[in-house]
Amino acid sequence: MTLVDQMLETYPADLGGIDRRKLADCIRECYACAQACTACADACLSEDDVASLTKCIRSNLDCADICFATGQMLSRHTGYDANLTRVMLEACMMACKSCGDICAEHSHMAHCRECAEQCRRCEEACRALIDSLG
Repeated sequence: MTLVDQMLETYPADLGGIDRRKLADCIRECYACAQACTACADACLSEDDVASLTKCIRSNLDCADICFATGQMLSRHTGYDANLTRVMLEACMMACKSCGDICAEHSHMAHCRECAEQCRRCEEACRALIDSLG
């Protein structure tokens, strides 16, 4: 059991019918994606041809910020707003799709390849959570 799971288990009130497993998966993937994107942007800055990676770096940093914010929001349950949660998840999916696509263009670099894969996992976790919201 991960810390995310443990914290969800300690929440004293009902989560309003949200699938705890999908919520926990999404929170974990959001934070993992934020970390992967931050590390990828940093690695891109160390590449010889940094100028050709400007779009990738920007996408990495935007995606990291959105994923982190989404993970933070999903970790708060009191006063839950389903509409806002849905919009954040959709924004996170869009950021992950865009970043994953851009990183995939640079898949010859291991950090971009790994980041693209993590973006896809986060996008899928967000989609699964949205689908479970009804």
